[in-house]
Amino acid sequence: MRRDALSHPLAIAGVMVATASAAVFVALLIAMFAGLLRNPYAGLVVLVVIPAVFMVGVVLVATGIWLRRRALKRDPSAVDDWPVVDFRHVAVRRTTLLITALAAVNVVIILVAGYGTLHWMESPGFCGQTCHTPMQPQYMAWRSASHARIDCVSCHVGDGTDAFVRSKLAGVRQLMSVAVNSYARPIAPGAEMPPGAQARTCDSCHRPERASGDRIRVVREYADDEANTETITVLRMHVGKTVDSTRAIHWHASPATKVEYISTDAERQTIPYVRATDSTGHVKEYVAPDTPDQLLRDAPRQTMDCIDCHNTVGHPIAPTAEQAVDRAIADALVSRDLPYARREIVHLVKASYPSQAAALSAIDQGLRSFYQSNGGTEDQHAVTQTVMAAQDLYRRNVFPPMKVTWGSYPDNKGHVASIGCFRCHDDSHKAADGSTISADCEFCHTQIERPN
Repeated sequence: MRRDALSHPLAIAGVMVATASAAVFVALLIAMFAGLLRNPYAGLVVLVVIPAVFMVGVVLVATGIWLRRRALKRDPSAVDDWPVVDFRHVAVRRTTLLITALAAVNVVIILVAGYGTLHWMESPGFCGQTCHTPMQPQYMAWRSASHARIDCVSCHVGDGTDAFVRSKLAGVRQLMSVAVNSYARPIAPGAEMPPGAQARTCDSCHRPERASGDRIRVVREYADDEANTETITVLRMHVGKTVDSTRAIHWHASPATKVEYISTDAERQTIPYVRATDSTGHVKEYVAPDTPDQLLRDAPRQTMDCIDCHNTVGHPIAPTAEQAVDRAIADALVSRDLPYARREIVHLVKASYPSQAAALSAIDQGLRSFYQSNGGTEDQHAVTQTVMAAQDLYRRNVFPPMKVTWGSYPDNKGHVASIGCFRCHDDSHKAADGSTISADCEFCHTQIERPN
């Protein structure tokens, strides 16, 4: 190859791009193997994006060589004179040292910027605030949930290159929907989770096979009367005595068993077929009445895991205003000493408003006006605290621009506000031997009677 072939501007630019990307690739690859890059986007950037940039540089070099050779064939005399670098001259040494130092600074800048970009791309702010309107309900619900310290990508992006590619393709589709304002309102429940979400995501912190035993759950509900009368229900929840116990909630996700099912809707609320394999390898299939044979043959089967029941654990939006208000009263965020507090808050937060700002103003005015009309004798500090609590309930659960409100997202961890457990446990899913999936409440919990 004649040295003149590399003198084309495209070839020079390609050499610079290829060299810089190669240096960045080597540095980040070492960082990955050293365990310094742990976020899910690291593999995508290091193993896909940077090599792609390197290939762009190679293509530029090849294109520049081809263009330069074509020009030399047309005019052999068009030869560029290359500068002579003579290190015997002080000026040349200084210039070379300066160029080398600047190149090193550029590589450091690219590395720092790339590392910062990786962390920004995995941050909840990127997921929940860059696409502010569509993802605001999920972002606000996440902030007040038990998983608020866990980044979005830790659950929604799986391990491995295939998960990165699948997630990014979905992200491109979602970005286009936002750009053309064609996204669903509300965002469809049941966000796409990586395959094997339990094994790859939930099990990294939780252990369903652990013998957790029974747990006591106290449910406090309040009436709409003047005294906000309290009713207490105490349940002994059979979470999981042993991995072999079929009368335990976590039996469904135990490593010793396998439950497969067919759902006919994206939200997995209608389940006509269940196939259960117990710890001994015994298999039993249950089918709901009037289920077409073709559906059983052709429909894809899914394996039950944690998120089939804990489907709103990351972004809990209250299924009903009544439950949300009862929880606020139980947590002493709303004063029970205020007459009809439960009734008035439920009425105000369930009303329809054009925007969240209008709702917050109406809640404030409505509660204050009600207690002023009663003579204004109530504790004003308690009234102010109750107003703030009611506004916070609305702010975290209702988003008019996205048409998200109470019950927009069914919670399958139970059966009070949505079908939940009764998707399968309805006594109508029948096996060949005539047995059914029991709807007996005591499979999951036993009510403890309280002494009078």
